[in-house]
Amino acid sequence: MTRASHTHDVQDGTHGTRYGEPAVTRAGLPGWLDPVVRAVETVQPRQLSRFLPPEDGAGRQSAVLILFGEGERGPELLLMERATSLRSHAGQPSFPGGSLDPEDGDPHTDGPLRAALREAEEETGLDPRGVQLFGVLPKLYIPVSGFVVTPVLGWWREPTPVDAVDLNETARVFTVPVADLTDPANRATAVHPSGHRGPAFLVESALVWGFTAGIIDRLLHYADWERPWDRDKQVPLDWRA
Repeated sequence: MTRASHTHDVQDGTHGTRYGEPAVTRAGLPGWLDPVVRAVETVQPRQLSRFLPPEDGAGRQSAVLILFGEGERGPELLLMERATSLRSHAGQPSFPGGSLDPEDGDPHTDGPLRAALREAEEETGLDPRGVQLFGVLPKLYIPVSGFVVTPVLGWWREPTPVDAVDLNETARVFTVPVADLTDPANRATAVHPSGHRGPAFLVESALVWGFTAGIIDRLLHYADWERPWDRDKQVPLDWRA
């Protein structure tokens, strides 16, 4: 999948560098992102997930990039699908992201900003200089993998071509219109063999569930973009998921 790139310079959330001095700024954002900005400013950790980082500081620090762009059908989100050969979360759609490296810096300050941009570039090939970071959500926890995740939100001011960089890790990179994510026909409740239930989205020939779907679900809800949907509609997950 490719995206048209623009040639004029803009000030972005990376201060003209790739990720050396990342900054969070809301100047010049499109008006349709205002509800998301308000949600980021007010949402509390427990409103996002019941799984919060361990109080003893355990867990592997990581970050994901929740990147909003504007496509032919309006606002959209960038997602990727993990390769089916991976040992964990194989074939599962997700936001670009991964563990913090030492060079990313302090995990409690701007380290997650650098990590989110770096991982997104490594996985999708996007140019981080075209991304304006505008918000950071509270750190969350993924018990099954032990990751402490910082969701970093960005606006794709200067879209560049994206695709799977390493097919051993990423099967594909794609965008999903927000209109499809809010369409009740595309929503369901995923039921894991363990008994865990959570929101799911059936979009772009993919089943988005787990941590990624949970974040999308909460963002849609607190941005007042959510539409009533049938929570009794269930999608069973394979035991290997």
